[in-house]
Amino acid sequence: MATSIKKVVAASLVGTTIEWYDFFLYGSAAALVFNQLFFPGSDPLTGTLLAFLTYAVGFVARPLGGLVFGHYGDRLGRKTLLVVSLLMMGTATFLIGCLPTYETLGPAAALLLTGLRLVQGFALGGEWGGAVLIVSEHGDNKRRGFWASWPQAGAPGGNLLATGVLAALAAWQSDEAFLSWGWRVPFLLSGALVLVGLWIRLSISESPVFQQAEPEERAPIVGVLRHHWKDVIIAIGARLAENISFYLLTVFVITYAKQMQIDNSTVLTAVLIASAIHFVTIPMWGALSDRVGRRPTYLAGAAGIGVWIFAFFPLVDTGNFLAITLAVTVGLLFHGMMYGPQAAFFSELFATRTRYTGVSIGAQLSAIVAGALAPIIAVALLREYASSVPISAYLGLAAVLTLVSVYAARETRGSDLAEPRPQGRVTP
Repeated sequence: MATSIKKVVAASLVGTTIEWYDFFLYGSAAALVFNQLFFPGSDPLTGTLLAFLTYAVGFVARPLGGLVFGHYGDRLGRKTLLVVSLLMMGTATFLIGCLPTYETLGPAAALLLTGLRLVQGFALGGEWGGAVLIVSEHGDNKRRGFWASWPQAGAPGGNLLATGVLAALAAWQSDEAFLSWGWRVPFLLSGALVLVGLWIRLSISESPVFQQAEPEERAPIVGVLRHHWKDVIIAIGARLAENISFYLLTVFVITYAKQMQIDNSTVLTAVLIASAIHFVTIPMWGALSDRVGRRPTYLAGAAGIGVWIFAFFPLVDTGNFLAITLAVTVGLLFHGMMYGPQAAFFSELFATRTRYTGVSIGAQLSAIVAGALAPIIAVALLREYASSVPISAYLGLAAVLTLVSVYAARETRGSDLAEPRPQGRVTP
């Protein structure tokens, strides 16, 4: 029996919010305390760089997770793999909250932290493709951009939840108490959130488009590489500006603000407000792509963020709460113009029995060169030049590459996902 689209959207949104909460919580903690807890022998900026290296490990594992989950998701179905990914992510996050620190275990503590981060990345690499596909394949052709954008809202939703918990703890606890035990609370909370997500996800039906499709005789990755390699390249390029901008705006900004001697609670609250607005507006951009097309909406977002980033850091430099909130909010609005249509756009590029694999590989390969390296490159540039201008130029270049990639893609709005996709055709 088919599940209603609203119930599928709700199940997907709750699950992705929890998974992104777990993933982003690590990034925020890496910026705030992991340098002191797991790399205490380094100067503050070097310690933060080392913490971000463990953060980046999660991105390295994401393509492998995308490949494994994509293979079985295209063979067995979307729903089963979504349940597995949620369990893996929640368990790893809960165990991070139980970890002994460097003071207790020495260098082995950092190794255990890195191992659990690998599990997080592997799980998230499989989560994203399945979450957007199960909604895309339940929805109708005319409103797919709107419905499929809701799982995308799970990213700012998870960031909102993670930042909110951290901001509350930072406001109510002394720095000493937060460093001693308070940082563990958000990670341990993941255990309860996962139980809620599992209960909701187990209640929905499998994708009807998947159930009706003819099985692939070959491994799905073979079909992707043979017929959709250009679409994979387009997906990688399309994600560059989107992925880099998001991690600069929500993760690196915390480190940057600390270097500018701006209070933690000020920047965390600014990111919290901006993430709330981002969460609400992502479905609006998805709906806009149903009316004007995926490409025009995406191109506007890439161009906007490429320009806005040069105003972003000067606004943060003021130390003024309203200016910082404006900087992050406008940046995330441009990000949403790319991220909102992305789920439908990527889903419409691939055939059903290779769709999970194709979407996951394209998205997660880009995550390595974009999201994984963004905070590391930004910290390195800040350390080398003591200026935000090279960081802005870095994102500006990524925006140009994204503009070229999306312009080279075909317009996919209104595609029927039950029909075979055009094989490797790329037209403006």
